[in-house]
Amino acid sequence: SPFRIGGAMPTVFSYFSEVLAREKRGEHLSWLCMFWMIGGIYASAMAWAIIPHYGWSFSMGSAYQFHSWRVFVIVCALPCVSSVVALTFMPESPRFLLEVGKHDEAWMILKQIHDTNMRARGQPEKVFTVTRIKTPKQIDELIEIESDTGTWYRRCFVRIRTELYGIWLTFMRCFNYPVKDNTIKLTAVWFTLSFGYYGLSVWFPDVIKHLQSDEYASRVKHFRNEEVSHFVFNFTLENQIHSNGEYINDRFIMMKFKSVTFEDSLFKNCVFEDITSLNTYFRNCTFVNTTFYNTDLEQYKFVDSELINCTFFHIRTGCQISFDDDYSAYWIYFVNFLGTLAVLPGNIVSALLMDRIGRLTMLGGSMVLSGISCFFLWFGTSESMMIGMLCLYNGLTISAWNSLDVITVELYPTDRRATGFGFLNALCKAAAVLGNLIFGSLVGITKAIPILLASTVLVCGGLVGLRLPDTRTQVLM
Repeated sequence: SPFRIGGAMPTVFSYFSEVLAREKRGEHLSWLCMFWMIGGIYASAMAWAIIPHYGWSFSMGSAYQFHSWRVFVIVCALPCVSSVVALTFMPESPRFLLEVGKHDEAWMILKQIHDTNMRARGQPEKVFTVTRIKTPKQIDELIEIESDTGTWYRRCFVRIRTELYGIWLTFMRCFNYPVKDNTIKLTAVWFTLSFGYYGLSVWFPDVIKHLQSDEYASRVKHFRNEEVSHFVFNFTLENQIHSNGEYINDRFIMMKFKSVTFEDSLFKNCVFEDITSLNTYFRNCTFVNTTFYNTDLEQYKFVDSELINCTFFHIRTGCQISFDDDYSAYWIYFVNFLGTLAVLPGNIVSALLMDRIGRLTMLGGSMVLSGISCFFLWFGTSESMMIGMLCLYNGLTISAWNSLDVITVELYPTDRRATGFGFLNALCKAAAVLGNLIFGSLVGITKAIPILLASTVLVCGGLVGLRLPDTRTQVLM
């Protein structure tokens, strides 16, 4: 799936830019970028609505069990199927047809675009005319494979080798005059924006989760030196620590343990039945003549504990806590949904102002403002404040992404547009991985390094972006 998505992104932007009028190109490309956000909202909303419901499942025999997460995958695949169907009705890019020498087909598609636009403007009588077509010299880089003597697999090998060599030549032309300087600058901007954006995107939820954990831990209840005998526990225990206790002839029936720890305790002649646990451990405890029936208390939950003459029946493996029991699971999807939804205002603003204030102003301004907004993270001491800052940061950064997409497709000629965009998009993913590794490793350790690092790279990337040529009035090459 990542390979297919990575291949589709450059093609979509290149194709769409090549059929747009110059005066509306920036605005319409920005609307196209909005559908990335719409897809993100759709995916996060479906995850929030479907995955937590374990009951949403069905079976096809004994071999296939479709749980809620598989239903979510099917729902997310529906837009992809729709796009494949829609592509069968789309014409080829006329610029590409001109590049490969198919002038008649390009002329017919240009005429179709012209007639559609004239009908929309109320001028259907206006005739499409072409006075001059400027095309590049055709360089036939393929050899006559049919004339190559040998077997069929030899001919396939020659064709594959020739195609790969052609791809390499196209890639290297992205570093030739006159686009070499632009490629270097775009590389810096794509890398810094992706590093800062994705790094903080993975850092935000983890920091919020860390704040939640600290607050949750501050409310823990301690019980020491308990002596309980002949008692039936049939209620939920949550966020507790029991130390140096003795439990004699007790029954733990149909219970849920959430973040409960027993330390240095003795369990003698006890029964654990129908137990569900989350983050629950028995540390340095002793169990004598104790029976475990239909529980999820696996071996790893007994840390340095001694079990003497104990029996286990019907042990359930894996996490048995449902999303209804685990509030943090809902919280992850909710934060993701809010962060994605916060992009909407920035998308609308960038689409409306892209052709008015220019791509460079929006790119540099958005990245610098995003870098400055990072400093407000110093004051993020609660969940609500961090969520608000996440929404602010996403709303500011999306304008930079939209303008960067527009600038990239406008700076490359047709024969290198998709290749250049694809290279920069691949670099973007590499920077995202690096950002996730670095920022993720600093969660709970320090705030200073992530904030300063993200601010620095975003501001520097924005300043480099201001050095790119203005493409607002430029005709696509």
